[in-house]
Formats: sequence, structure tokens, C-alpha cells
Amino acid sequence: MLTNKGKPITITFDNGPHPELTPMVLDILARRGIPATFFVVGTQLAKCRAPAERAFQEGHWIGNHTWSHSVPFRDRGDRAFVAEEIDRTQDALGPLAHPDRLFRPYGRRGRLDGALNGIAVDHLAQGAYTCVLWNSVPADFDDATGWPDTAYRQFEELDWPLVVLHDVFGDALKLLDGFLGSLQDRGYEFRQNFPPTTVAMRNGVPTKVMDGGVLAN
Repeated sequence: MLTNKGKPITITFDNGPHPELTPMVLDILARRGIPATFFVVGTQLAKCRAPAERAFQEGHWIGNHTWSHSVPFRDRGDRAFVAEEIDRTQDALGPLAHPDRLFRPYGRRGRLDGALNGIAVDHLAQGAYTCVLWNSVPADFDDATGWPDTAYRQFEELDWPLVVLHDVFGDALKLLDGFLGSLQDRGYEFRQNFPPTTVAMRNGVPTKVMDGGVLAN
């Protein structure tokens, strides 16, 4: 059933770590030999650091997904808020942080438009952050049983999917092992790096992706 033999795919998880669910995800990834990136929320990391430490030790990459995961920068982009959301989590990551200082903005329900604003871009540039976006959000947060089918449909339109899943929704995660197994059966090649079309900044330098509507007016 190798219908997508050699097609690259990158798996990421947002919004953790979670004390029970993140270890379950790590068990599945370890059993299947799949590398991933976890974009963690600072408030969650402050409450539950051990799963992130385990993920780091097992070779997964750890990125910054804001401190509070509360307000997209398109809705509130003042300098104090931007600095708090980005730097507080980066400080909390400490040695767990990827060398490229990976950051993923909060878009709310997978929205890319306005996920960043000029103040955030300037701040990320000054801190030499690498800003990683997404091209596949199958909405596991809304549809605990149908999200894999949504993902398959999205993948058909993409040369290299970077899928956003969440290690905090238990009902949806019941399907994770079968989903990843299906991707392996279909011949996907799991990669830990990111499609160039999803990287808006690389080590503080904006890319062409920044021109694709991610900036708030």
C-alpha cells in the first residue's frame, strides 16, 4: 500500500506538555521510530516539565509556543505582551530549547493570517528565532474521531505536509498510533526538519513565507 512512497512528512505537537498524554505520545513515537517536534506552552511547562525533558532526551525537538496560548498577535501585539509571550517561555525551556530557537505563534484554530505582527517579527529577529508555521491542521481539537481522514485529505494537496497535532486531547490521541501506522504503510518518509514553505524566519531572518499573509495589518 505504498501509495506515497518517499513522500516527506513532518509531525509536530502543540500545547503540551501534559503529565499523562505526552508520555503516551512519546511511547507511540518510540515504538514506531518517528521523530517529532513539540511546541510547548510556557504555563504548561511550568506545571509539568518531566515529559518535555523525556522528549528532549529521546531526540525530539522542543520549541516555544508562547507563554499563555491566549491571544494571537493579530489581536494583541503590544511590545510588552509580545516579549512576555516569547521570552518567558524561551527562558523556561533553558537547555531543552532547540539551538535554532524554534518558535511557533498562536493562530487560534489553525489560522495563519495575522499570527504575527511587525512587533513580533522585530522581536523574533532580535532574538535570532526560527519561526515555524504549518500547512496541515486536521482539527483534532474539534473532531476526535474524524481528524485522521481530514489529515489524509489535506496531505493529498501538499508536497510536504507539516501537520499540527496536539498532545493534550485524550480522545483524539486514541487514534494516533493507527494514524501513524497508516502513514508508514502508505510509504511516507518521516522527517524532523520543516518544509521551507512553513518557515517564516530562520535564525532571525525573514523568509519569503513572511509575505504570505501571516502578518497582521
